[in-house]
Amino acid sequence: MAPTLRTVVRRLPLKLGVLTGQDALDRPVRWVAVSELEDPTPFLEGGELVLTTGMRLDAGTAGPYVDRLVGKGVTGLGFGVGLGHEVIPAGLVEAAARAGLPLIEVPRDTPFVAIGKLVSDLIAAEQYDEIRRAFVTQGRLTRAALLPEGPRAVVDGLARELGGWAALLDEAGAVRHAAGEGAGRTADLLPELERLRRPAGGGAPASLALSTPGEHVIVHPLGARRVRGFFAVGLDRPFTPVAHTVVNAAGSLLTLAIEHGREHLAAERRVRSAVLRLLLAGQVRAAQETLELLGDGLPGGPVVVLAAGGDQEAVLEAAGHEFAVAAGDRAVVVVAADRAEDTVSALREHGPVGIGSPVGLDDLRAGLDQADRALASARRAAEPVMRFADLAGQGLLSLLDPGMTAAFSSALLAPLREYGSRADLLESLRAYLACNGHWDAAAQRLGVHRHTLRYRMRRVAELLGRDLDDPAARAELWVALAVTE
Repeated sequence: MAPTLRTVVRRLPLKLGVLTGQDALDRPVRWVAVSELEDPTPFLEGGELVLTTGMRLDAGTAGPYVDRLVGKGVTGLGFGVGLGHEVIPAGLVEAAARAGLPLIEVPRDTPFVAIGKLVSDLIAAEQYDEIRRAFVTQGRLTRAALLPEGPRAVVDGLARELGGWAALLDEAGAVRHAAGEGAGRTADLLPELERLRRPAGGGAPASLALSTPGEHVIVHPLGARRVRGFFAVGLDRPFTPVAHTVVNAAGSLLTLAIEHGREHLAAERRVRSAVLRLLLAGQVRAAQETLELLGDGLPGGPVVVLAAGGDQEAVLEAAGHEFAVAAGDRAVVVVAADRAEDTVSALREHGPVGIGSPVGLDDLRAGLDQADRALASARRAAEPVMRFADLAGQGLLSLLDPGMTAAFSSALLAPLREYGSRADLLESLRAYLACNGHWDAAAQRLGVHRHTLRYRMRRVAELLGRDLDDPAARAELWVALAVTE
């Protein structure tokens, strides 16, 4: 922030006098320019206090001279008397008064360089004060980041410090927390976020600045290795360099908080994965003792085992604080029965989910077997969610030993698997049994002619050595197919 013209003229040692433009003395003085040119404007940027002795000014040039200065946006005009002019020319005073331009009388014993040094010192002092305030602000934001509600406290503090609004957004652009008047307009930023998610050239994402006549907004992506969210700040005025520094510091604090939270969650997830492996191995006591060392415990009531397909990293992240582990082509999640539905809603976004029936911790293997069977059925039927309890015939199958049932199925269906076109025979048998032996319905389900299906069923009967009209044979084959993925 630059000093005002009022601050400059009030310095007694300079003995400056104000002749015109008293109502405009609060304009900032961004620099001092000394010039005796008839038109110094090509060398000005606006906001300067122009100093002159009026060597080239007379009654005819005073008006155009003032008009050019006003058009350039200078803050004021200082006129040194006692050299070219003993007093300021009346024409210049009239022109300045008419234009509302502050006209300052500079006595002969006040050198222009003294005014320049004063303004330079004031600007330096203002800059130092801004930097000091920035450091103080950064300190307050850092202390806020250490609070339990760290990211929210940083957003609240920044909106308050800058006098604007701030918002924390997730990866999709949804608002996680916002503070300050105007934060509700973050929906307008959604089209711009894609530019930060996928920066041109594939480099690291940078910040984004948006400006309208009434608002200035900065958006920062958050995350060390990839974008994990966004941070937006809005003001009704342009951001100063110091404000930019504060915003950058807040962005760094938020990124650190997000990454630290993720590291903490990843460590907790590794512990819970190890505990789940113990539970699945039947070592319930060892799992309980491990969690007790960490001040945690196992669920007290029945649990539900979930088998989730899709991207395993995304599934494990969606599982949050639940017991989860990646195994084979699916992730296994164990959750208290009363939280199962909420967890399924989060997991189904990443792939099919199989849901077992509620079981005790001592019976997790059975729950896992149920979840795996439900997942296999969901994959076959292209369904997002499948419950073991909803699978046809599973009431009987749940009473059977999973290992013995699988062995029975493998042995019974082996001739079909070893046959050259086993897929056609297995699926044809499945459709035939599902349609209760109705040829036309089964053929339509398979998309083949009924004579083709009759041929296949004769071949199945020959290979298996079973009469497909025998209800007992059909029951055995249905059980064998039900446990086959």
